This record gives sequence, C-alpha cells and structure tokens, in this order.
Amino acid sequence: MLQGICSSPLNRETELVSHLGKDSNYVTTYDSSLLRPILRSKQRTLIGASESIPFLGLDRWRCFELTWLDSKGKPDIAVLSIRVPCVSVSIVESKSLKLYLNSFAQTQFRSRQEVLETIAADLKTLLQADIIVEFEDLSTLNSDSVWLNGNLLENEAEAAADKYPDPDILVLDGQEMTREEIVFTHLFRSVCPETAQPDLASIFIRYRGRAISPDSLLSYLLSFRNHAAFHETVIEQIFIEIKERCSMDELSVYGCFLRRGGIDINPFRSTHEHQAPLFRVPRQ
Repeated sequence: MLQGICSSPLNRETELVSHLGKDSNYVTTYDSSLLRPILRSKQRTLIGASESIPFLGLDRWRCFELTWLDSKGKPDIAVLSIRVPCVSVSIVESKSLKLYLNSFAQTQFRSRQEVLETIAADLKTLLQADIIVEFEDLSTLNSDSVWLNGNLLENEAEAAADKYPDPDILVLDGQEMTREEIVFTHLFRSVCPETAQPDLASIFIRYRGRAISPDSLLSYLLSFRNHAAFHETVIEQIFIEIKERCSMDELSVYGCFLRRGGIDINPFRSTHEHQAPLFRVPRQ
C-alpha cells in the first residue's frame, strides 16, 4: 500500500459498536477498524442450530462499489466477490463492509492483487476463517442455468402472505415416488432485525425426496414476509425446517438477496453440495 493508514486490529470493545441504524462518516482513506463482526452462534441459537450445523455451504457477497487509486493515483474499479464459509465464527456486518470498502477510495495500492490481499487478510482476521476474495466477471455468472430452468412457484401455486413462519405449513403432495426438482420464487421478503428495512430475494430450492405441495411451499416462503432475521439465518432456517419437516434425501437452498448499499448477499446451504451456484438473478 502506497498511501493511507494501517489501522490497529479490532478489539473487544470496538466489536460491540454496530454501525447499523446510525449516522456514519464516510472515510476515504483505508481503515480496517470500520469492520464489525456478528457472531453466527447468536443467530443460530434462535433456530436451534447453535450446537452443530446440519449443512454445508457458504455465503457469497458481491460488492459493486469498490474503487481505489493505482500506484500513479489513477482510479480503478472492480466488482468484488467474497466467499465466506458457513463454519466461520462470524459474519461481517453489511454496513461496516460498505464503510470499509469506501475507505479504499482515496488510497493508493501497488496492484490489483494487493487490493485483494488486503481485503482477504482483514476479513480472515475479523471472521476467523479462510476467506476467498476475487474480482468477478459478471458476463460469466449465469453458467448455472439449470437452476434458472426450475419451476417458478408463483406460476403453479396459490398462496397468501397471511401466516408467520411455521414448518407445519409444509405438506407433501401425497405422491409416494421420489422426485428431483428445482423450484424457486421471486416473491420472498423478510426484514433486517436491526433496522427493520425490507430484504427482498429470490429463493431457489433443489431437492430429492417426496414431492412438496407447491401451494404449501409457496405459503411457507411467503410467511417470512415480516420475519426479522439476517439473510444467512433466514436461509439456514428454511433449510432446516424443510429438511426436517419433509425428510428430504438431498436438499440445497440458495438465497439471492437484492443489492443494498452496493452489496448483494447470497447464502447457500446444502446437505451435499460444497460449491454455491454462480448465477445471479437479473434484478440483483
């Protein structure tokens, strides 16, 4: 790094001060102390998954507003992809990540690789896990088109957003045969537990097992409409409740949440798949 401050590591007192719901100064010189962690264990306790997690997966974050100065002071830009394993001790508070990345704006770096290495090192320290950080070519993202060729629930099911999340909403369609299918909806909504701002998403579900009634599955997903939870916790709750209620042989759940503050968050949880899909939906 050619220009900018190298901030001190986070301490326990700093970690407790959240940026969410507060006015913030937008620092434009590199400052890693802006980052804030959120412990996964606190959120997982709410869904009964604090002791051991019954899934594989990761969280893919895409950041569209990253800019910095090169060694000659010329601005550079990139779309940043961050992959956080679901076994990390913490997730990063989204607003703190936005503020942190904004602090690169007037900081000179020797190379694009140094930008990646700086972000990876800071997030590894914060989240206590190995993080994969890379620049992303958006033109290659929709190679996982098999997911997009699934059945759109709102085209084949009727449901109203008049319930609270409850796995008992889910029912099988009565057929005994094992089915493999992908279903999805663009109608999903939940709310941030800290700010009450709406979180809109497309939810994709791939499963092998007895068929789930489309009406009941859509009704179940719509029941999260006013449910307060972080993106990652929402997807984990959906995964756990569908797997336990419907006794799935295989199950994968992918949430494509809409961008806020230049960042979209895409949690993926699965019984057997280690790699998350690469695609993104057009409205992201």
